[in-house]
Amino acid sequence: MFETLSDRLTSVFSSLRAKGRLSEADIDATCREIRIALLEADVALPVVRAFVAHVKERSRGAEVSQALNPAQQVVKIVNDELIDILGGETRRLRYAKTPPTVIMLAGLQGAGKTTLAGKLARWLREQGHVPLLVAADLQRPNAVQQLSVVAERAGAAVYAPEPGNGVGDPVQVARTSIEHARRQQHDIVVIDTAGRLGIDQELMKQAADIRDAVSPDEVLFVVDAMIGQDAVTTAQAFMEGVGFDGVVLTKLDGDARGGAALSVRHITGKPIMFASTGEKLEDFDAFHPDRMASRILDMGDILTLIEQAQKTFDEEQAAKMAGKLTSGEGFTLEDFLEQMMMVRKMGPIKNLLGMMPGMGQMRDQLNQIDDRDLDRVAAIIRSMTPGERADPKIIKGSRRERIARGSGVTVGEVNNLIVRFFDAQKMMKRVAGGMGLPGMPGGGNRKAAAKAAQKKNKKGRRVSGDPRKAALGGKKDAEAVPEAPQLPPGLGGLGGKLPPGLELPPGFDPSKLRLPGQK
Repeated sequence: MFETLSDRLTSVFSSLRAKGRLSEADIDATCREIRIALLEADVALPVVRAFVAHVKERSRGAEVSQALNPAQQVVKIVNDELIDILGGETRRLRYAKTPPTVIMLAGLQGAGKTTLAGKLARWLREQGHVPLLVAADLQRPNAVQQLSVVAERAGAAVYAPEPGNGVGDPVQVARTSIEHARRQQHDIVVIDTAGRLGIDQELMKQAADIRDAVSPDEVLFVVDAMIGQDAVTTAQAFMEGVGFDGVVLTKLDGDARGGAALSVRHITGKPIMFASTGEKLEDFDAFHPDRMASRILDMGDILTLIEQAQKTFDEEQAAKMAGKLTSGEGFTLEDFLEQMMMVRKMGPIKNLLGMMPGMGQMRDQLNQIDDRDLDRVAAIIRSMTPGERADPKIIKGSRRERIARGSGVTVGEVNNLIVRFFDAQKMMKRVAGGMGLPGMPGGGNRKAAAKAAQKKNKKGRRVSGDPRKAALGGKKDAEAVPEAPQLPPGLGGLGGKLPPGLELPPGFDPSKLRLPGQK
């Protein structure tokens, strides 16, 4: 959604990085480009003015003029202002002291409230809660049935005493749902309310009546991020007519310019709490202003990537696999398939790579990535026997033809997979051996070191470990070097010898030594 804005800002800052010092003209030109980029992204004009004024004021201050790299400091200022305009810190849900916690969803028809109710229920279940979805949208056709289907997919219970389709009292349904949740021991109630195609008095009255009947702990305004400037108008109308505590942005995966996300929070003063980034129930998470600002400026979103990996990968299984990777042994095609399916569960590969810093400049290459390639690789491996997966070396001509027929690919694709797997195995073994680098774990050539230790000098004689003999080059004259005087057994810990210069005097008798205090 923020691709256009991200591209414009990235190009603005790329021209700044070549400058060692910023003049007033540079700052004015940069702020002018930022203003154009925000307006093209459909950000509300009052928001654009406030944003650019803050950036210009801070850019002319001491934090830039005294910085070692003024251009990077301006980028930091823009990042800070983006975080501030998106809400600053992540806003968490407020839970009731006495369950159940009541969450009311409000918004226009088509914003995605019913689907979002299922996504929120699934997210709450992952947090350890037991949510109950309440079908209080009795106006829209089949809204009750849709909520029931979404609740089943999310693994949550649903309360739908009325059939809907214009039948039933939504205020009474919302009121009785609280007692039902207490009896069934649900700690959170999510109420899905009706919407309209536009703002009208009937919509506002019904939403206000439901709010007064259940006294919700959180009223979340659901807004379609693709409607642009209308999002600001709708948000202001709901703020005045019903009031809400937080904003939920839906359809952030769309191709709209995304100005609503940067405008709603600034205009209403209410934080963005959640964001929906896809059609699947798992495409939903808490909204982090700092991470969104980082994405807009093409700095990546490593924290979200790590969190997704932690949700997908089992720690014990990951530790076991890490042992195979570091040892370079025992890694089979079965393990390769397992790891590939784990990555597949994290989401589209394009989205995962897009969270890496600097990937905005490779958007064309990312758009060419097709997740079906992974599915074809999985089909090839699954067409193999357990023995072939464990030992790909046995896969010869006839076996490769059989695997190709079973997976619906060509023999060449099977060959490519096997070759790439063997290359990966070799690379892992090199990494496990320290890649032959001194100081690396397992590094260096141990056999070569052993040979060097046993190597003789040029005349075939061993080099002595005694520095005096070594200084003589191993000649026979070294045999005439007198040995150091012997110590009595048990003294010195030097093998019974003293180093040169510390010889004992003639007639020395250690038995006559007296320690201090002895007579």
